[in-house]
Amino acid sequence: MLKKALYWIEQTGMYTVLLIFALVVAIPYLFMVSGSFKTNDEIFSPVFNLIPKAPTLRGYQSILGGSTNTLFAREEIPFLRQFGNSVFVSVVTTALVLLTSSLVGWGFSKYQFRGKKFLFLFMIATMTLPFQVTIVPMFLLMNQLGWLNTYLALILPAATSAFGCFLMRQQFLNIPNELLDAARIDGASEFYIYRAVGLPLVKGGLNILGLLQFVGVWNDYLWPSVVLQTVEKFTVPLGLAAMKAHIHTSNYDRMFAGGVLLSIPVLLVLIAGGKSLINNLNMGALKG
Repeated sequence: MLKKALYWIEQTGMYTVLLIFALVVAIPYLFMVSGSFKTNDEIFSPVFNLIPKAPTLRGYQSILGGSTNTLFAREEIPFLRQFGNSVFVSVVTTALVLLTSSLVGWGFSKYQFRGKKFLFLFMIATMTLPFQVTIVPMFLLMNQLGWLNTYLALILPAATSAFGCFLMRQQFLNIPNELLDAARIDGASEFYIYRAVGLPLVKGGLNILGLLQFVGVWNDYLWPSVVLQTVEKFTVPLGLAAMKAHIHTSNYDRMFAGGVLLSIPVLLVLIAGGKSLINNLNMGALKG
C-alpha cells in the first residue's frame, strides 16, 4: 500500500512539473494566436483576455492581401512570396543535407581508406565552431561568386552538415557488414547496396535529421539577413522582421498573424515526424 501511494505521489509530482513547463512554453504561443484575432486596441488593452472579445480576421486578410495601411504610407508586404521562398529553400536544403549526410556517413561507416580517421576528426572539429565565426568568410565567398541576394547563397552553404554526417555514420554502423557482403556476392553495385540496403534500414535516422534540418532552416534569420537584400527574396522570418521595421507599431495584429502562419509548417513537420522521434528515443533508451 505504501509503495503504491509513493508511486502515485511520484507520478503526480512528475506530471505537475511537466504541466508547468508545458504552460510556460505554450502561453507565449497562445498569446500570439489570440492576438492574431484581436484588434490593436484590444491587444494593447491593460486587461488581458485570452479569448478575443470581438474576433477579427483583419490581420490575416491584410498580410495575405499583400499590403498594410499605416498612418504614413501604404507598404507592400509580399508575404505569400516570402512564404514560398521559405518553403523552397527549406525543402531543397533538407533534401541536399539528407543526400550528402547519408553518403558521407555511409562512406565513413562501411569503407576503409587512407586518412579516414583524420578526416572524421576534422569533420567533428568543425562542429565546435560557432556559426558566427564563419559568417565573414562565407559572406566574402558569396560575394566573390556573385551569389549575394540569390537562393544559392542560402542553399549551398547549408547543403552539408557535420552533425548530419556524424548522425548517419552512427546509424549505418548498426547495419551488419554481412548484409553488404551478401549483396556483393549477388552482384549488386556499391551504390545499389547504399540505396537498397543501407537507406531503408536507417529511415528513422533520416526522418530525425530531416526534421531537425527543416526546422532549423525554416526558422533561420541570421544568415538570410546577411546575404539577402530585396524584399521579394526574403524568407518569412526576415520578412516579419522587415515588416516590424517598416509598418506602424500599432499593427501588431498583422505581426501576430504572420507569426501564426510561420509556425504552421513547423508544427506539421513536428507532428509528422514526432512518431519517428519518439521511436528512436525509445530504441536509444533500450540500447543504453
